[in-house]
Amino acid sequence: MITPNRLQKGDTVAIVSTARKISKEELNPALQLLESWGLKAILGKTIGAEENQFAGSDDLRAADFQKMLDDQKIKAIWCARGGYGTVRIIDKLDFSAFKKNPKWIVGYSDVTVLHSHIHNFGIETLHAQMCLEIENKTAETGDSIRKVLFGEEYSINFEGSGPATSAGAQVIKGTLIGGNLSVLYSLIGSASEMKTDGKILFIEDLDEILYHIDRMMMNLKRSGYLKNLKALIIGGMTEMKDNKVYFGKTAEEIIVGLVKEYNYPVISGFPAGHINDNRALIFGREVELNVQSSIINIQFSSSKNRKSAI
Repeated sequence: MITPNRLQKGDTVAIVSTARKISKEELNPALQLLESWGLKAILGKTIGAEENQFAGSDDLRAADFQKMLDDQKIKAIWCARGGYGTVRIIDKLDFSAFKKNPKWIVGYSDVTVLHSHIHNFGIETLHAQMCLEIENKTAETGDSIRKVLFGEEYSINFEGSGPATSAGAQVIKGTLIGGNLSVLYSLIGSASEMKTDGKILFIEDLDEILYHIDRMMMNLKRSGYLKNLKALIIGGMTEMKDNKVYFGKTAEEIIVGLVKEYNYPVISGFPAGHINDNRALIFGREVELNVQSSIINIQFSSSKNRKSAI
């Protein structure tokens, strides 16, 4: 996998919205954070733009992102917010210049479209908090983004919680991939779908009915996406809903139950997703997952930063 170049103080980060509308005022905390890191920010035309729920039309959002992809002075693109809309522009984008000069693409949730699509080019991306509401997240949330962008050593230590099938001490190595479950599910069969065999899959989701979680996981299972994983990591399953007739299981219990026949560890309670502590994850990076009972460590391997054509 190709690692985008590390940032240096004085570099420029572009902020655009590929999905829902957002005002410049809502970005002030993120702009202040970038400034504190010694970075400059440039706002795309989608910031403040509006077409119903979107940050401007599909053509505007595509053109805005394309401009930042092609501009070699831009060293990273930080998505302003999620919602829905990235999939509407993905086929309008030309990644030719990006493949020759990769840069960090930062975001999560709806930005899973970009993570999955770009992973197939062999380029790493950064699953991390959007600009919106970063001031309401833990200090570790923002600092984890900074560490990755500046190429510092990075690992995550946490205590797993909830149901899990992993037992005893284990060390697993593999490439980390994934993102929002609903988005990954929606990409199956498209040019943006992600190959999962032999990889460590991370999933998270927000505001879903529990039987929808079961239905999506059943689809991934029957399609073969869950069979040959090295490990499965469950992040935030936030604000899940149920029907009047209860499904009878939590989202985590549904997921663990559907993969219990497979011989790989399942970790729940991971600090990433639509939760207060949303740690950055380097998708496409080789990681070492060290499981010691309920204490988990994920170490991201050092990778020589380079910019090379594919």
